[in-house]
Amino acid sequence: MMYNRIFDIENRLDEGMFLFGGRQVGKSTLLKARFPKAIYFDLLNSELRNRYRQHPEEFRESLLKYPPETLIIVDEIQKVPDLLDEVHWLMVNKGLFFILSGSSARKLKKSGVNSLGGRAIPETLFPLVSAEIPDFDLNRAVQNGMIPRHYMVANARNRLKSYIELYLKEEILEEAAVQNIDDFVRFLEVAAISDGEILNYENVAADCGVSANTVKAYYKILCDTLLGFEVPAFRKVIKRKLTKASRFYFFDVGVANYLTGRHHLAPKTPEYGHAFEHLVLQEIVAFLGYKNSEEKLTYWHTYDNIEVDAVIGNARIAIEIKSTEEVQPSHKKGLAEFAKEHPNARQILVSRDRISRRSGDVDLYYVTDFFKALWNDEIV
Repeated sequence: MMYNRIFDIENRLDEGMFLFGGRQVGKSTLLKARFPKAIYFDLLNSELRNRYRQHPEEFRESLLKYPPETLIIVDEIQKVPDLLDEVHWLMVNKGLFFILSGSSARKLKKSGVNSLGGRAIPETLFPLVSAEIPDFDLNRAVQNGMIPRHYMVANARNRLKSYIELYLKEEILEEAAVQNIDDFVRFLEVAAISDGEILNYENVAADCGVSANTVKAYYKILCDTLLGFEVPAFRKVIKRKLTKASRFYFFDVGVANYLTGRHHLAPKTPEYGHAFEHLVLQEIVAFLGYKNSEEKLTYWHTYDNIEVDAVIGNARIAIEIKSTEEVQPSHKKGLAEFAKEHPNARQILVSRDRISRRSGDVDLYYVTDFFKALWNDEIV
């Protein structure tokens, strides 16, 4: 099934772009659909990849005949990072335009790799969002996640298994990212259990049987290979002492579900609640990314364990996420405490309570109503 992706890549493109995104989020599909006349290089093709690794100058030579502003797409650029020198030369001397896509920024971040002198802006393609899916199915999204191949099937368990195995093979083993793959696999499972929680390297290290420094390096691998992201803590202290550590999330809730063994999630269970919160946060992250928002996403957590799941900007919007089907006054406690220190913040509670309404100072949104309002620019 083809989805109508929201990302307006045509309007973001100038002379160059790095397009990043997790595996199978639809980068190649999007690029081929939006730029059918572009010159396309697929570095997943092993013959082509090996040729350019040995003779990167042949890449340049093959493009010298094209006029300025011809668009060249190079898929999986991290497979042959030496091509970036050739890309840079072609941009400067021939005026060619480039989109360089990939599922990992790890190799491109290593010292010595050509960053194209700032000529290519970084962009991210996220998993699907609700606005891209006709007849969006909330429970399917909570269970399967929003990677297109996973969302579209009734049971994505086998596809998720293959997805993780492919990630371990191509991003970890082939690139020799870690010394002990068994330790990393164990770490993945522990990291998934603590998905959405405050990062504590020592606790994760104890569960994995490795050092805290190793765990920190493993988390960096997850972020660099786009399998996860961190949400920093809100740090503007008024009265209460605040947590400073970030929270970590896998980039797609389906991946976290698979790694923790969460199958057949049932509403009203803690497991469903964790996945529901992750899905809503995932949607907010994608929205801020696609809208190119300069407002940061953080979370607020006090030392006496009062929290708000998402804070946008400098306390401009505070969002609490609950999977309850009936909002109670106790569910608004975190927002009320946040408002005592930041009275001008817009307070929002997202839940599975089907009656969207305003309750006191809090806007209560049924989750799909919240998603619609978000993409209609009524929230941020």
